[in-house]
Order: sequence, then C-alpha cells, then structure tokens
Amino acid sequence: MNIRQLFQNHLAQTSPEPVALHIASAKGNYLTDINGKQYLDLIGGISVCNVGHCHPKVVDAIKKQADEYLHIMVYGELIQTPQISFAQKIIHQLPGQLNSVYFTNSGTEACEAALKLSHRITGRPNIIAANNSYHGHTMGALSVMGSEYWRNAFRPLLPGVGHYDYNSQAMIDAIDKDTACVLIESVQSEAGIIAPDLEWIKALRQKCNDTCTLLIMDEIQTGFGRTGKMWGFQHTEIIPDMILLGKALGGGMPMGALVTSTQMMNCFTHNPVLGHMTTFGGHPVCCAAGLVAFEVLLDEHLIEQVAEKEQLFHLLLVHSSIVALRSKGLLMALELKDNKTVLAVLADAMEHGLFSDWFLFADNCVRIAPPLTISLDEIRKACGILLNAIDRIKN
Repeated sequence: MNIRQLFQNHLAQTSPEPVALHIASAKGNYLTDINGKQYLDLIGGISVCNVGHCHPKVVDAIKKQADEYLHIMVYGELIQTPQISFAQKIIHQLPGQLNSVYFTNSGTEACEAALKLSHRITGRPNIIAANNSYHGHTMGALSVMGSEYWRNAFRPLLPGVGHYDYNSQAMIDAIDKDTACVLIESVQSEAGIIAPDLEWIKALRQKCNDTCTLLIMDEIQTGFGRTGKMWGFQHTEIIPDMILLGKALGGGMPMGALVTSTQMMNCFTHNPVLGHMTTFGGHPVCCAAGLVAFEVLLDEHLIEQVAEKEQLFHLLLVHSSIVALRSKGLLMALELKDNKTVLAVLADAMEHGLFSDWFLFADNCVRIAPPLTISLDEIRKACGILLNAIDRIKN
C-alpha cells in the first residue's frame, strides 16, 4: 500500500473526504508538499500558527528544552521553570484578577476544566451557552456546542445546558440564581465571525454580576493578537471571570489553558483534593515553545500590524459574487453564495497554491485566518488567487 492508502486505512478518519495533502515541510507562511509545491497558508492551522510555521526561535526553544527534560511528573506536583515563566508572561498581559493559569493539552480540556470549576464554585446546576458556538468535542464541551447536528448523535450529554442566540436579549434574560456560568466566545468564530454588540455584552456582564454567575470567555481562536488586540475581550469594556486559551498558545505545540483568579482556582485543591488533574498538561517543551512564541509576537510587533493587513484584505476582496467579508482583525469570513461554491473556490485556490477551509456553522464562507506574519505582498497574492478562483467558478 502507498502512504495515501495507509493514511486512509490506519489513521482514524473524521470526514469522508479529507483534503489529504501530503505535507513535507512548513516554514513561515507556506506549506510544501512532497512534490515540492508550495501553498500560501491562509488558515495557519486554524489560528494556531500566529507567528508562522516553525519560527526559528520557537524551534530553538523546543530543542533546548528537549535537551534538559521532557515529561517528569503530572501537572502541578513539581516546580518546572518553563511552566512558571510562561504563566507569568501570560498573566502580565491580563487584568489583575486573572492571575492563575491551569495548563492543559488543548482548548477543549480548558473548557472542561472551566465547566467543572464553575459547578464547584457556585454549586449551581445550569449552564448557558450560545447557538452556533464551538468549544470542542469532548462530552462537556460538546454539551455546550451550539449545534444540535453535532450534539444529537452523542446524547445523553450534560444536563441543564441552555442555548440562546449570541447578541440576544433572551440569553441575558435566561441568567438566574440557578446559572453556574455563561460561556461565550469573544468573537463567534465557527459561526462565520460574529462580534458581540458592545451594549449587549456589557448588559450580559452586569446580569452575571447581579446573579453571581460566572462569565467564561472563550479566547481559544481569538487570543494572542488574532483580532488586533492581545485578547478578543479587549474590544469590549468588560472583564470575564475566566478565559479559555488554546490554538496559538503553544506556538505550534499542543496546549490549552484555563485562566482565572487564584481564589477560584484554589477550589481545585480541596473537597476533593486533586479536583482536576492532567498528566501532560503544561508539558515543559510545549511551555518553552509557547513562551518564545509569545515573546516573538510582542518583539516583532505583530499585533500592531493586524489592522493594516485586515484593511488590505477588505480593499482587495471586492467581487460581485462576494456576499460579505466579515472580520475581526485577521479572523475573517468571506461569504459566498453557498457551500458548493465555497468548496469549488477552495479546490481551485489549492490548485493555484493557496490553502484555506470553511467554517463549521457557516459553510458558505471561506475561512481567512493566516499567520499574523503574512506580508502585504502575500495578502495581495492570496486575494488574487481567491478572486481568480471565484471568476473561474462563476464562469
């Protein structure tokens, strides 16, 4: 069997038609397949590779840490400098009350930890989440996912979860003394880039305050400069009680985190002791990579460049077949007629050296979330390929 057959036969498949590009290397803003063909990466591993693929400083940090030690003990039992240094760096970029970090292996696991902690702190049974929200695929995260299409096949799920439209008064009205937490994205990503109305999110925060309900903000796709600020919630005038991190957190290594106050996080330490555990969370190599990627993000002033790059996409992506271009920084949804058109455009673009994807809850949109290191010339190149693809499909 060739390697494609081995891929299909021995690796678990999650869709009937995977893209199945055979990638040989990834550097900067490009993927290269085994035939040497390069693809400008317009999705960065789904908002993971904010500082580009295999940034030299990140790779050096991985090698250095690998020479010192790999896994040594379950999370939280031994002092490991990479964990402490990275947690300190993150906290310095957050409001003072968000001062305790629990590292996990993924954003989904961070979501699970937050749901558990919310129940533990409040003793309340109910959770409120948004329709068309995405927080992961484990059972707790799936329970709060805002789509019955994905939930239904795996029921029974967590009880007491209510789903309401993002930006709706109904969500605010549903918060009461039985609500443990409200979990929302700072920008709805898989819904096709839906930003919160400022007055709505302020009212949501106030209702949580009035009812002593915890507000959890999912920053898994929006964190680390993706929206043009370090954190998506910084576009609002509110501060959440907890935030979820993942995606770009590890600089390309698998990593997530729950961040909240020390007082709340300490609830995991008693009744029961070891209230939340992970073997590989905060792996020293992942922390070393994430710390240096964070430093690159700051030192290379990548966040400050986002607005100009966002504007260039808007300036160039003009076509009669484009329904809309929604964005928050370099998190963008290019809306076309329907999913059939999107899939055709994506296939054509890939043939011409551009790699992109669609959204779970907005399959009529092309995803645009490149590494923040993408240059202006590369944006022009990407837009040219997309527009030519649209023309060819239209004709």
